Amino acid sequence: MGDVYEWFRRGGKLLAQGHPAAAEQLLARAAAAEPHSRSIRETLARAQFDAGSYAAALENFRAVALADPSDDYAQFGWGVAAARLGDFETSAEHLALAVAMRPETAHYRAALRQTRATLAARAGAFGPLLPGAPGYLEPPEATPGTGGADGRDDRDRTDDTDDGDRRSE
Repeated sequence: MGDVYEWFRRGGKLLAQGHPAAAEQLLARAAAAEPHSRSIRETLARAQFDAGSYAAALENFRAVALADPSDDYAQFGWGVAAARLGDFETSAEHLALAVAMRPETAHYRAALRQTRATLAARAGAFGPLLPGAPGYLEPPEATPGTGGADGRDDRDRTDDTDDGDRRSE
């Protein structure tokens, strides 16, 4: 029961009390009634993020950021939601915008550093992954009957230093 403001107020209170899924229900109702309210959509996005609904949170953070590109928190939310979904390129873009708008905000800078480190690691900037590291893949095994993983038998190998002048003795 209640009106949009009551749903928004109660949803915000539930979110603050650590009940994001319950908050999401009330805030979704409020957002359906007032789809252009940036404050309702941002609070809904926070509830969705905290409830683990990262794709829905991203869509609402994006809507707020597109309506007001200078909203640093919406840019931050868009960036962290994108990171949770594995889109680190988008994450870096929006986190960099948030940091540019509010460079003094430590958690914005920390999230951007983490995203950039992930991108660098995926690009191999820190060298190959060691066995046992998350994401490590075992190298392919050699084909049976071959002398190496490249599929050639050792008898077929030529010495690169051999100039081709070797004669049998």
